Amino acid sequence: MAEDKNLVKYDEDSIRSLDWKEHIRLRPGMYIGKLGDGSAADDGVYVLIKEVIDNCIDEYTMGHGKQVELTIEGKMVTVRDYGRGIPLGKVVDVVSKINTGAKYDSKAFQKSVGLNGVGTKAVNALSSHFLVTSFRDGKAKTAEFEKGVLVKDHKETKSDEPNGTLVQFTPDDTVFRNFHFIHEYLDNQLWNYCYLNAGLAMHFNGKKYVSKNGLLDLLQRKTNPDELRYPIIHLKGDDIEIAISHNNDYGEDIFSFVNGQYTTQGGTHQQAFREAYVKVVRDFYKKDYDASDIRTSIVAAVSVRVQEPVFESQTKTKLGSQNVSEGGQSMKSFVLDFLAKELDNFLHRNPATADALKKRIEQNERERKELAGIKKLANERAKKANLHNKKLRDCRVHLNDELPAKNKEAFIALQKDTTIFITEGDSASGSITKSRNVDTQAVFSLRGKPLNSFGETKKVVYQNEEFNLLQHALNIEDGLEGLRYNNIVIATDADVDGMHIRLLLMTFFLQFFPDLVKKGHVYILETPLFRVRNKQETIYCYDESEKQAATAKLGNKPEITRFKGLGEISPEEFGRFIGRDMRLQPVILEQGDHIQDFLEYYMGKNTMERQEFIINNLRVELDLVD
Repeated sequence: MAEDKNLVKYDEDSIRSLDWKEHIRLRPGMYIGKLGDGSAADDGVYVLIKEVIDNCIDEYTMGHGKQVELTIEGKMVTVRDYGRGIPLGKVVDVVSKINTGAKYDSKAFQKSVGLNGVGTKAVNALSSHFLVTSFRDGKAKTAEFEKGVLVKDHKETKSDEPNGTLVQFTPDDTVFRNFHFIHEYLDNQLWNYCYLNAGLAMHFNGKKYVSKNGLLDLLQRKTNPDELRYPIIHLKGDDIEIAISHNNDYGEDIFSFVNGQYTTQGGTHQQAFREAYVKVVRDFYKKDYDASDIRTSIVAAVSVRVQEPVFESQTKTKLGSQNVSEGGQSMKSFVLDFLAKELDNFLHRNPATADALKKRIEQNERERKELAGIKKLANERAKKANLHNKKLRDCRVHLNDELPAKNKEAFIALQKDTTIFITEGDSASGSITKSRNVDTQAVFSLRGKPLNSFGETKKVVYQNEEFNLLQHALNIEDGLEGLRYNNIVIATDADVDGMHIRLLLMTFFLQFFPDLVKKGHVYILETPLFRVRNKQETIYCYDESEKQAATAKLGNKPEITRFKGLGEISPEEFGRFIGRDMRLQPVILEQGDHIQDFLEYYMGKNTMERQEFIINNLRVELDLVD
């Protein structure tokens, strides 16, 4: 054994310094989080767009350029701003040399989004084609790259174009395999930019986005006015803006931002708000309410501006800063001081709102006490059911695990890949269990069809064994902070029963844990309907048109197999469908979809509207016969 240890040499030749673009391409997760194919809102292709737009926003924040244009044609992205433009002599350096930028002097870019000069370099390195043009004072300078390599350095030319920067890139499809853009995700992203930069006009493929009232507009867009318990409270101060209301949903729905950056995983500012809000409310009513009673059903948006913010990763989804500036006030006291003055004043001046808030809190208190006994029994049942052996085949890494001291970025990338497959029956779960990645993929097996939970109270989550075990597996009983898996994937057969189970599960999540859907954690697994093969090649097809194309390609009457259920797919085959090329369909609530109305239509009593829709849109699927 001693000799084996010496087989691998560790000397000067073992140490390798990577070129900047090589490092980004070798370790893309360190720079843009997970890669993905565009089916999730935090996939790398959206981070690339965000990194380019962030630079435009920083220019706007500095008072230059009131308009940003985003165009997507196929897989090519173009972003144009009307700021000052990159100094012409530095166009190549700014997009291709690490640690080159204007933001190291904090006086030049106070409270900007990006500070370390990595963003556009990462976009450049991860694009098959990248073009940048700077328009500045009647002159233009263009540079073109391929995978980070400069292929054409154009000479300066005269230009009539207004000042600003144009960036055009195509994500490298060898890195982002089979990627596509979902415009709803970009829609959300652009609206967030506008809410946080009142007066900024964004354009996306001809559609205009602009906000006059900041976070007030955000909450109005994200909520149903009929379900709000009181008008939205909108508070603004120096470097802080907050909007708050309560609705009838379960859980907490908090949108948090730092320097215009949407922090999807929260951080110190969001935690400071949660704590400060509870304290101010208790002090105002002079009652020691339970924190969960105060925060249940809250919808809020919090935006702060911080000097040189510290994020937990390059993707900037979670704030780590303890202070609002170096050596300055702590984040906790900054948020508390603001709310203690502004929210307290608001509640004193608006007694109707204060009364409505009190009623909402006391309703939460009554419901919590009613559930207490049921919860205790249900949790005891969950222990007896031996969750880990019967229902859940767990994985090794979880979203809520503490970060290790070393290799944090790599671990964060693994956490983003954590997935739980919810399957119907043992046959399907058996195939997935045998072929899954045990580090990041867990399996939860359903027994038959779950209950239709529409119109039920939260009691049903505890009274129904299956729902209670699922809640425990996800660790969401007390909110999303403890969520164990980043991706919740409903994996059912593509038949009528499978579709019904999908609907019942989505109803459960939307009814009791809407944040899971709103924050983009819930997906449908797409599995192939057909296998078309000859002796040389096997093609898996997801619909009739793909089957026809595969049949034509392979010719000479290939063997065609139709999969009736997931249990028919062997574990060896299944591994291909839940690996790198996994096809996921995100569950997205579009703007204007109000959850209760939505559920009433699909899952309520057999309404005339639904009957008429079915009658008018009924289609019969025919298998085409050659």
